[in-house]
Amino acid sequence: MDACRWIGIATMAAGILAAGPAAARPLAAIKESGTLRVGLTGDYAPYSLKREDGTLKGADVTMAEDLARTLGVSLTIVPTTWKSLKDDLLADRYDIAMGGVSVTADRAAVADFSVPVMSDGKRPIVRCADARTYTSIGAIDRPEVRVVVNPGGTNERFAAAHFPHATVRVHPDNRTIFREVAEGRADLMVTDGAEVDYQSRRHRGVLCPAAVPDSFDHADKGYWMTRDPAFKAAVDAWLQAALKSGAYDKALEAAAE
Repeated sequence: MDACRWIGIATMAAGILAAGPAAARPLAAIKESGTLRVGLTGDYAPYSLKREDGTLKGADVTMAEDLARTLGVSLTIVPTTWKSLKDDLLADRYDIAMGGVSVTADRAAVADFSVPVMSDGKRPIVRCADARTYTSIGAIDRPEVRVVVNPGGTNERFAAAHFPHATVRVHPDNRTIFREVAEGRADLMVTDGAEVDYQSRRHRGVLCPAAVPDSFDHADKGYWMTRDPAFKAAVDAWLQAALKSGAYDKALEAAAE
């Protein structure tokens, strides 16, 4: 085989491995195994949050339990991170990712999304005294403004795209990141509105939503799963029923307490 042809084949193979769609366990295999594997980061309240004792709470923990029951299988929670979310799915470490996953083009290229769970958008969370200071991208994108982000997800992407002049720092633990703002080591974090509202309630009188006229962007959230038409159809049917009955809203409300 000549060198040029070998290089061409190797390049094609590498591209397939890097970007090929996730087609691991179909629904039939999930049912045969008796277990649904759900990937959760455990660091994104109110969707999933790891407690001090190692257990998880959150709206999508409740929803994962309900999905497993509906499919007639047991539930296994698989820890993942925003940085490794895609690699873990492609490596067949879990069947479906839940817990506040934003629908993005690059994710949709390799695996299926459910029907949207909700629509949300990026907003700043700040110390309450600064609620009327950081109300636009322009007001934030200044060298003296300290923005903190968590690694590997859409928050980091948003900061990189919109705050080239601000001082942006990556904090490795999303469970403690809001202390950076509350305790004055950062001025703000820009994240999804549901998390802004949840953390503002958790840190009442200390952290507040910035008084922005609207979210800086808008995106759907959904459940991200291995590519199998039967699995997607089952998840969509279950989720549409849960949304129609108000079961998802109840799970979200309970998690926000």
